Amino acid sequence: MQKSDKVDILVIGGGPAGSTAASMAAKSGLTVKICERSKFPREHVGESLLPASIAILEELGLKEAISNAGFLPKYGATMVWGKDETPWSWRFSETNKQNIHSYQVSRPIFDEILLKRSAELGVLVEEESSVGKIMIDDSNRGAVVINKNGQQYFQPAKFIVDASGQSALLARNLNLRQWDENFQNLAVYGYFTGAKKLPIPDENNIFIESFENGWVWTIPLNGDITSVGAVVDSNKSAAELRKVDSRTFLEDQLSLTNRTCDMLSQAELQSDAKILKDWSYTTSKMAGDGWVLAGDAACFIDPLFSSGVHLAMMSGVLASAYAVTYLKDKILGKESASVYETTFRQEYDHFRDLALLFYSSNRTVDSYFWEARRIFKEENYFSDRVSFIRAVSGQSVRGYERVALERGELPKEFMSAISLHNKKSEDRNAELLFIQDSILEKIPCLALEAKLEKKPVLSEGEFKWGTVITTPYRKEGVPCSNLVANLLMKIDGEKSIRKILENLSTSASEDTRKQLLKYGIEAISILFIEGVIDSLN
Repeated sequence: MQKSDKVDILVIGGGPAGSTAASMAAKSGLTVKICERSKFPREHVGESLLPASIAILEELGLKEAISNAGFLPKYGATMVWGKDETPWSWRFSETNKQNIHSYQVSRPIFDEILLKRSAELGVLVEEESSVGKIMIDDSNRGAVVINKNGQQYFQPAKFIVDASGQSALLARNLNLRQWDENFQNLAVYGYFTGAKKLPIPDENNIFIESFENGWVWTIPLNGDITSVGAVVDSNKSAAELRKVDSRTFLEDQLSLTNRTCDMLSQAELQSDAKILKDWSYTTSKMAGDGWVLAGDAACFIDPLFSSGVHLAMMSGVLASAYAVTYLKDKILGKESASVYETTFRQEYDHFRDLALLFYSSNRTVDSYFWEARRIFKEENYFSDRVSFIRAVSGQSVRGYERVALERGELPKEFMSAISLHNKKSEDRNAELLFIQDSILEKIPCLALEAKLEKKPVLSEGEFKWGTVITTPYRKEGVPCSNLVANLLMKIDGEKSIRKILENLSTSASEDTRKQLLKYGIEAISILFIEGVIDSLN
């Protein structure tokens, strides 16, 4: 078999995860090759972006290109979901001040922009090339590729990023995929022209409406095109789809809705309806020695919160950082694999937990679909979901958790956990206010579970050794500055805050001591609210 020149990184798949990983790695000066089985632009469902993706687009140098591509700005979402059938809206600006909008994008165009950017950055992009066998052994790492001319060759690489989407080539080969029994849904979707828009100022919002068989999405795109899809029970709908074609099935589902049906009353379906089945899954392992799974190749969650592209691009950034680190320093690289997986899985779990709650909280419809999803099967499910509880209690940068969940009837155990967390936060804030004049004389005591650990942390496109604080609230660890690390190391349950800060500034100038005093008190206060410091005696 013919053998190609060895590259530093072989990326399998040129979608948002693959192109992001390839572009970031190329920016680090590595030789990168993408093997993509399709010819771009190619059809792909999933057009509604989250603001969290904007920062990555900026990092890739694509903010202007995306802004000029004609995509409609998305400022939030409108839903018929929760306790009643009255539509309600939320806007990103309510909780995300930095990026108050994302975009409603045509994925064929959006994905092509990302892939072309990879080529501009020096990535060798080979389209219409399918990957067969993948080898991950250190002595013979690479993949068998069949190019558009039908020629087969072996592509050696020092590192492999599998971003092959739901094909999940490496996960299937290694038997890593795990289907999620809580989301056995099916989606049927198509593209319409002539659809009505939502009233101003929500005309560009994604519209989600629950109905007796599930829920439907309506996403306005540029050029009078609207993406419309129905999410229904997989098992129940499979029998119906054996009797009718997908187009008829989609039209039948949409006819059961109220507002969506009205929005489409003068619209025409311009395409065949397409089907996606059993799409929620994860993998038992996401990274190993010299390889990593990115985007849908690692996991995919129900599309309720438009999280697909966000997870793909985020994992692409992390996958590149892991690969760059691994090729520079194998010891640090191997430690970084677990950080990659923990970080990616935590974000995936966040959206999964949110979707589980949102499904269980809907009371607008009584039907087989909703009754099955209202049964909260996992008793005390949120008893150990402290990070998630904290995220939805605060102002998350994702921009919708609290607003969305407030519209439904949530499980009692979840509401109890929220109330308990909020009560603890209120009590700690009140205590800080009460002792603000004497805080320097207080003796801080660390929580028993709080500890400092040396771990890889993300820094400028790669992982580097850093210090993180781990607590029951932040089991994955949160990177901290040298000041915070030094503060924590000097807390012994005996010294006052004043004494600790004096010890840290013995050789500093007067101005520096004043600054340290100010920042030290601020840091102690935050650590107390976060629960890292258990008490101030």
